[in-house]
Amino acid sequence: MKSNEHTKETINNLITCNPRIMSGTPVFKNTRVPIKNLIDYLEAGDNLDEFLEDFPSVSRTQATQALELAKEMLITQAYVHSD
Repeated sequence: MKSNEHTKETINNLITCNPRIMSGTPVFKNTRVPIKNLIDYLEAGDNLDEFLEDFPSVSRTQATQALELAKEMLITQAYVHSD
């Protein structure tokens, strides 16, 4: 499976963007928790356990996969845009 296909599959299994759920805000699948909340928590200095405690509908696996996906996409973009 190509990397882009793997990334697309991961996104589809992890994230929902539906206009009827949180006005289309990307959320963790089967929750109403925006993906952005995880990033906001980490930016504020909170750890993953604090996020998971405050959003029990998100599993550790979902949160970890989101972070791994963000890392993969950032690294890929760095290669694409490097000199």
